[in-house]
Amino acid sequence: MNPTKNLNLTSEWDKVFPRDERVDHCKVTFANRYGITLAADLYKPRGAAEPLPALAVSGPFGAVKEQSSGLYAQEMAARGFLTVAFDPSFTGESAGEPRRVASPDINTEDFCAAVDYLSCRDDVAAERIGIIGICGWGGMAINAAALDPRIKATAAMTMYDMSRIAREGYFGADDTREARDRQRAAWAAQRTADFASGEPVRAGGVVDPLPDDAPQFVRDYHDYYKTERGYHERSGNSTDGWNATGTMSFLNQPLLAMAPEIASPVLLVHGEKAHSRYFSEGAFEQLTGDNKELMIIPGANHVDLYDNFDAIPFDRLQDFFEKGLR
Repeated sequence: MNPTKNLNLTSEWDKVFPRDERVDHCKVTFANRYGITLAADLYKPRGAAEPLPALAVSGPFGAVKEQSSGLYAQEMAARGFLTVAFDPSFTGESAGEPRRVASPDINTEDFCAAVDYLSCRDDVAAERIGIIGICGWGGMAINAAALDPRIKATAAMTMYDMSRIAREGYFGADDTREARDRQRAAWAAQRTADFASGEPVRAGGVVDPLPDDAPQFVRDYHDYYKTERGYHERSGNSTDGWNATGTMSFLNQPLLAMAPEIASPVLLVHGEKAHSRYFSEGAFEQLTGDNKELMIIPGANHVDLYDNFDAIPFDRLQDFFEKGLR
């Protein structure tokens, strides 16, 4: 399937990380099976013999490819992989209207569409393709691996299970029928209001300025998305956030339902001090067989695995994918 929508792609280097001269870079596009054209940055190790093993990378939830996913993609390209970091449907430079909505189905499909694209490149070994999902796209990556056997290895970094949050809230604090009914009612009322006004309301990005009583994980997010470290004008987390109804469909569509049937290797990586650590631990319990690994990074918080080279286990990722994509 060829892209049918012309996208306005930025030509200059506008990433939040420096360019690595060991790696060639270009912009590419591809379409998913819903006809939404996705924008991606392609990174290729300079001078490497072809065909190459390949990786598709996306996340965090509400971020863009110029942030963490691009950093991962560029570093893994420097280590011998052809990589694409893509903006999911409805976000960043990718197509899809309205903007800033998410879907457990469409966003899982985005990973599969990236595999479509990589599989048909002459410089890619089609039987050697893996994926990396960061934060909320960690859950989507696991869902894609359970669906698509072309995905030979999967890494989920500092994973969020967005469907579990929608059902239960953080740490199960809202895991009751009454709480879910209140959330359903709020979303339904917001949909009516959005339709009446003709414009969806944004939920707001990472809070700024920080309140004095902000919990540590909110401070960690602020330190990434609201400072020079990670701010990007196309990132919803950096700016005005998702649509207020943007994650509505996650409530009754569990992402990890079929995770026990994944046959290929899965690596879950989380920080020891991350508030979200329980998502990876829960996913690890759902996976079966000897193809799973949970790696806890001592002292690391949630966003350390976005861009902190002292925390991100790139050597382990390289070894994991070299073995998994043989």
